[in-house]
Amino acid sequence: MAEAAALRSGADDPTAAAARTCDRIDAVDGRLRAFVPEPQRRTRLLAAARQLADGGSPRPAGRPPLYGITVGVKDIVHVDGLPTRAGSALPPEALAGPQATVVDRLLAAGALIAGKTVTAEFAVTAPGPTRNPHNPVHTPGGSSSGSAAAVAAGMVSLAIGTQTVGSMIRPAAYCGIVGFKPAYGRIPADGVIPNAAGFDTLGCYAADVAGVRLAASVLCDGWRDDAAGEESAARRPVLGIPVGPYLERADAEALRAFREQTERLRAAGYLVREVPVMGDFEEVVEQLFTMNRYEVARAHAEWFPRFGDRYREQTVAAIRQGHTIGDAVYEAARDRRAVFCERLARDAAAAGIDVWTAPSATGPAPAGLGSTGSSVMCLPWSNAGLPSLSLPAGRAADGLPLGLQVVGARGADEDLLRAAVGLERALAGEDAHADR
Repeated sequence: MAEAAALRSGADDPTAAAARTCDRIDAVDGRLRAFVPEPQRRTRLLAAARQLADGGSPRPAGRPPLYGITVGVKDIVHVDGLPTRAGSALPPEALAGPQATVVDRLLAAGALIAGKTVTAEFAVTAPGPTRNPHNPVHTPGGSSSGSAAAVAAGMVSLAIGTQTVGSMIRPAAYCGIVGFKPAYGRIPADGVIPNAAGFDTLGCYAADVAGVRLAASVLCDGWRDDAAGEESAARRPVLGIPVGPYLERADAEALRAFREQTERLRAAGYLVREVPVMGDFEEVVEQLFTMNRYEVARAHAEWFPRFGDRYREQTVAAIRQGHTIGDAVYEAARDRRAVFCERLARDAAAAGIDVWTAPSATGPAPAGLGSTGSSVMCLPWSNAGLPSLSLPAGRAADGLPLGLQVVGARGADEDLLRAAVGLERALAGEDAHADR
């Protein structure tokens, strides 16, 4: 991330970076509505930037990795001094809680919190007001809509989102940026209002892979970025295409683009293998949503009885569906999930697959703001808790961005992001191993 390097070196300074962020938000966010409104944003952010500059090391080597980088934070993540509304009409004091560990880590790394970004209500499916920066009559995706749009529109260099099923990867694809969802549990989720606790995963957006690698190195537990890992990245990973009913959920345009992306990667020297998997995909979908809706209902066990009349229709439907699912049915679904995870790992190992590739979404961002689009292309990987990434991968016929989804093995986040550097270059038509 060039901006981070400039800030650490002293070629740029936090106060100037904060002012640019505020100027850009003022210029475009009235149209895009990616940020939760904050009347005193400029005063707060510039004060934080001056404090950072005054208290930081005068030597570049002593400055932390995200020194002066402005960050948008999804409005289900608690930040001290900023109310959490979760895209809802509930009183913020009812939702209040201690600052999230992910925010503590951002601040410790020298980041500046630009503000809260818009989310679908409680990160479920009721859309927020955010518009797609590439075409404002199209959805930016959800539920991390504001975070993705804020990065895509150049308001911030980095933004934090969450994914339960497809809420990081799909908005990244729709908005034409890089989105990274680590393995489940890799970033602590305390201080985050849950959607479904068995799936919720914090992640980040940036304009390129370098940006998300930098952020991941300070946000993820136990990050490993050693010389041996860099050397192993010289070997191109074997890519697996998950052939079967899952892949068939993508529309014709997404599949056409995926074939073109695959051929580009083959031409760059990547070995690609087609692997028949998930023949029972409909049952996997049912298993995930059984668990998801059960967990959604339990997450709102305190708030819904008190404020149920303030919830939006889509969220009410999800909670009420969860109320119909008993403990025994939920536990059976959990057992089925464990079997699915083991089978998927065996299939990858048997085929010699390092990473799976698939469309990031069923197609480009749909027109209209009444829906955030389908999460189905992310569903199996979220179900298995695997790290995944969306890379910008060309445009649809209507000019909207498309994404390539790349999925690693459980706990292999570092390997996935190292591999993504070469994949990013290959998709752009560059030497995949240049400048290693």
